[in-house]
Amino acid sequence: MQVEVVRGGLVESVHEVSLVALDPAGDPFLTAGDPGWVVYGRSALKPAQTVAALRAGADLTDVEVAIASASHSGEPVHLDAVTALLTRHGLSPDDLGCIPDLPLGVDAMHAYLAAGGTATPLAMNCSGKHAAMLVAAGGDPGYLDPEHPLQRGCRDALAELAGPVRAASTDGCGAPAFATTLADLARLPLALAGAADPVVARVAGAMRAYPHLVAGTGRLDTVLMDALPGAVAKSGAEGVLVAALPDGSAVAAKAADGAARALGPALLAVLDTAGIPVPDAVRAVAAPAVVGGGRDVGELRVRADPSLTG
Repeated sequence: MQVEVVRGGLVESVHEVSLVALDPAGDPFLTAGDPGWVVYGRSALKPAQTVAALRAGADLTDVEVAIASASHSGEPVHLDAVTALLTRHGLSPDDLGCIPDLPLGVDAMHAYLAAGGTATPLAMNCSGKHAAMLVAAGGDPGYLDPEHPLQRGCRDALAELAGPVRAASTDGCGAPAFATTLADLARLPLALAGAADPVVARVAGAMRAYPHLVAGTGRLDTVLMDALPGAVAKSGAEGVLVAALPDGSAVAAKAADGAARALGPALLAVLDTAGIPVPDAVRAVAAPAVVGGGRDVGELRVRADPSLTG
């Protein structure tokens, strides 16, 4: 699938997107590119990592489950939620093993810097995941070791909910990163959507209940879950998105060049194919207008593709 950036009627850029969309029974109803492509799910895997933290004994409220599954924008509500989680367990932001960073959200970063903020582990968008992992590991500072029981549990949870781990490395935040095929990655949101396991169902429920904690203001994950009750969505670095849709279907998508802006139009193509009405709020965030001089001069769109199969 090709996503075009059109400016003044001219195709300015093209992004290649591979995706797999599964019906509630787990059968593909739309594919593009290579379903067997082995990809790092990056932060799209956070729901599975939260499942592992809960199974390891982490005492988390539903708000904390949501922030554990988040790539948060670093708004005050996000930083407060992570701080409260740590404080409740006698820990502090200094105990986090993630790298220091500024807030991920542009507006949040500007506000943070204006208030005198500096790069810290707390402001890093994965701090909720790290806080939950640290709690699950009983405060063990070695919780990021790939051989730590918690990280083996994360790997096992991903294999259970998606498919076999085909490669492993280190994510940007410092936690282990796991790769699966794109087709298997699509089974992660499918498992969240139809979970019989109470722990898995709890993670999906918390993400649905607190979508703003999972991402932030104006971000696709949050807007999709806000506007489409029953949806569960999680993006990841380098152009990855997984989503469970209100009808019980699910999708995983990966932009070949890592461009996140390609994911929204690809998701809209899946929603349209599935016959799911798309609120204007979702379309506005998924395929924003191309702007020039402060006015709309173009669009993001999916190019008609004869190789697209459904």
